[in-house]
Amino acid sequence: MDSTGKTVWQLLWDYDPNGLVVVDPQLRIRIANEAFCEMFKSTAAELDGRFVAEVLDDAEDFRQIWEDDQIIRKEKHYPRYNLYVRKVLFAIRDQELMACIMVDMTQEWRQKEELRRLKEETLRNVDSVVDRQMKVAQEIAGLLGETTAATKVSLLRLAEMLKKGEI
Repeated sequence: MDSTGKTVWQLLWDYDPNGLVVVDPQLRIRIANEAFCEMFKSTAAELDGRFVAEVLDDAEDFRQIWEDDQIIRKEKHYPRYNLYVRKVLFAIRDQELMACIMVDMTQEWRQKEELRRLKEETLRNVDSVVDRQMKVAQEIAGLLGETTAATKVSLLRLAEMLKKGEI
């Protein structure tokens, strides 16, 4: 224990930068750490006893880990909170609880999205430039074709006149 009477585990819970939430088999939130509260824009008091689906929009992962006694690892986007997380869910059977650890990946996700957007924009710009260059090349080719044809006609007339001795 430290000077405040907290155990190492309580300190880890309080200071963990990852969102931590514990849910009972009835899918009600029993405890959430400060990081989870910040992620989901609530206080611990507001979350206590609420159905997890009210906060996370879905409780299927919790149902699945409880029924199948498995661990789920996945990434999830929560648009309502402008949040993207990597999460691990697991059952704690001897305590009749389930836990979820959420790592906030929002910044990395935003950077990936920005890079994807820049790539798409760059490809659109390249397509546009190529289209304009092709159009200009076709216009130049058309003009060259017209002037070449006019030159050919003039040269053929001149050659004809030379043959006839008119010049």
